[in-house]
Parts: sequence; C-alpha cells; structure tokens
Amino acid sequence: MFVVKYRKFFYIFSTLIILASLSAVAVWGLNMGIDFKGGSIIEIEYPAGRPDQNELAKSLTPLNLDASIRATGEHAYLIRMKDIDQAEKSSLLSVLSNFGNTTEKRFDSIGPVLGSEALRKALFSIVLVILAIVLFISYAFRKVSEPISSWKYGIVAIIALIHDVIIPVGVFSVLGHFAGYEIDTLFITALLVVLGFSVHDTIVVFDRVRENLKELSIKKPFDLIVGESIGQTFTRSINTSLTTLLALVVLYFVGGSATEHFSLALIIGIVAGTYSSVFIGSPLLVTIWKWQGKKGK
Repeated sequence: MFVVKYRKFFYIFSTLIILASLSAVAVWGLNMGIDFKGGSIIEIEYPAGRPDQNELAKSLTPLNLDASIRATGEHAYLIRMKDIDQAEKSSLLSVLSNFGNTTEKRFDSIGPVLGSEALRKALFSIVLVILAIVLFISYAFRKVSEPISSWKYGIVAIIALIHDVIIPVGVFSVLGHFAGYEIDTLFITALLVVLGFSVHDTIVVFDRVRENLKELSIKKPFDLIVGESIGQTFTRSINTSLTTLLALVVLYFVGGSATEHFSLALIIGIVAGTYSSVFIGSPLLVTIWKWQGKKGK
C-alpha cells in the first residue's frame, strides 16, 4: 500500500508538525487555566445586550483583580482573575451591574496550592496511561517474535501516542496566545480520551498484522504484509473517526462555552490519532524491520 511505500514523506510531515507544536510551546508557553494555576472565573450574562468590552475592562481596573475578559455566547462575558474572596466578588458584581441587568451563570474559585496539585496529578495520569497502554500491547503481542519483537510494537505505540499528545498541546498553545484558550482539567480529560481512541486504532492495525503474519509469513515479506494490513483496516479506521468527528463538530458549535474547548481538543486529537495510527505507527514497524535487516548484513 502507498502508506508503506511513501512512509518517509509521512515521517517528514509529522516531524514538521511536531517541531511546530514544540516551538509554539517553547515561544508562547501554555495558558494555564485556574484549574492549575489557581484563581477565580465568573461568567456573567447581560440579557439586554452586553456592554462594550473595553469599557467593562476599564471599570474593573480599580478593583486590582488582574482580570481578563472574553466574550462568550451572544450576551455574556467570561472574566478570569486572581483568587478572590466573597467581599471582592460582591464588589465585582456591583461594578458589573452598573452596565445593566446581569445574570451570574457560573462562578469558580481555586487556590494556587490546589491548582499545583491538580497539575501534578494531570501530568502523572497522562504518563501512567501511556505506560499502561505500552505494557498491555507488549503483553498482547507477546507471542509475536518474528520479524519484530513484541516490545517493539509497544515502542512504536509510544511514538504514536506522544505524537497524538504533542499536536493538541501545540495547537492550544497557539490558540492560548492569540485567542486566550486555556489548558484546564477538561483539556486533560480530552487528551486521555484521545490516547484511548488512538491506541484502539493502532491495535486494530497491529492485530491485523499479527493475524496476517500467521497466514502469509511464508509467502510474503513483512513490508507487504503491513501494507495489506493497513489496507484491510483503512476504511474501518476512517469511517470510525469520521462518525466520531461529526458528533464532536456538532458539539463544538451547539454545545456552548462549557464544552467548546473540550470538543475542539478532541477534534484535533482524534484527527492526529487517526493519522498516527495509519501513517506513522504501522509504517514504523517496516522501518524497524529494515533497520534490523541492515544490521544483520
């Protein structure tokens, strides 16, 4: 199949995207939400029509809240600020009400210590999930030793999963810098979902390779077997991803601000995961096989 034949092209393309994502993180960093750095967030709605954002920002300056304001929905603003107490919240609501009738849609406040702990647990959960997935793949393919050892399937899965994590993080780094998108616990949840979705696709292709090795190993070389395995699962992988993406696109546009960033992270991650399962994971098996052949000569 062309995926195996032109695998170097797909490697280069993936490398460029990963480098761009890492560069974005290095230059702009990540705009961490209050879930991780601590602070308060309030969503306030003006049923009669929201006021000018610049005027609203000027009115909040004397309160010294380090507030950032972002429009959300048709009549609401999302205001992020430092951690505030009840007295400061009352002052904030008083100022906001000067611009018309208001409705408080939500308010959350998290201290910096709790935020740091949440960040550590989020990173630990991602690492733990990747490790568990690799161990499972190594165990599931333990009887596969030729021409690629079972643990190498796990290494290939790690590479694909790292690709699937880096790309959404890089995109959200860009969006955080230019559009104020934040990294919160829902984003971490989206990454964990992407890891599960991606490894599912990867295992489907790997399992087809394993079955074809049993049936065709005497007749065909490994690269042709991998190419045929990708072809046999390609339509299934694409159709599964497309149906999932359709639901997520609808959620992104009609789900409201609470799920907008979550669904966007899933959309980006699932596209990256489908790409890595088909165009990176399995072709890497062929590359490893060829390296082994060169070393053996």
